[in-house]
Amino acid sequence: MSRNMRILMGVGLVAFVAIIAIALKTTVFDKSGGGADPKVAGVDFMAKRIEVTIGTDEMIVGKADAPITIIEYASLGCSHCAAFHHDTYPKIKKNYIDTGKARLVFRDFPLGTRATAAAMISNCAGPTKYFGFVDLFFKGQADWSQAQNAQVAMEQIARFGGMQASDVAACLTNQKMIDKVEASKKIAVKKFDINATPSFVINGLVISGAHPYEDFRKLFDAELAKSK
Repeated sequence: MSRNMRILMGVGLVAFVAIIAIALKTTVFDKSGGGADPKVAGVDFMAKRIEVTIGTDEMIVGKADAPITIIEYASLGCSHCAAFHHDTYPKIKKNYIDTGKARLVFRDFPLGTRATAAAMISNCAGPTKYFGFVDLFFKGQADWSQAQNAQVAMEQIARFGGMQASDVAACLTNQKMIDKVEASKKIAVKKFDINATPSFVINGLVISGAHPYEDFRKLFDAELAKSK
């Protein structure tokens, strides 16, 4: 291992990722992850649809030809995002994704240095393990987001997915991965005016906040009725 690598590993996860953020002139948000947009009430957000492009390297759950495309922008350090994935997402998956009516495109929008690191590690795990890591980080959010030694806490989570401590260290020094995660956030801000997590783009319509399942059901059913 090179002297520079030992130094980077020694400074700790929080300090290291903060250095990355400053170097890239990235805005560092509070690690709580922000909240819902109070101006959005129920599903009363119908406005101009924004054209959506789905890349070939996107992280997707569901059939490619599903009539509903749900793009979720989330921060792994956001408590509202974790609540959505624990309480609401399972119902959406069962009733719409698993039945071929919808597909979910998950895009990283990390708020804070620790969330950025978690997003990088999830991406480094590869497409077949990505959603498993997302689930692990959401379930263990209370631990790694508040841990005194964040790097050790994240290494423990990554170990469940088959990554070693050395894999995590290599991932966090991967400039291409840093650029990928930051690009996802920049595009979201520029194209969809995303400024909080979770936020969703559903068939081109933007909604902010971890709304209850019933709100999503009404919108999905209305979109399905249009597609017939």
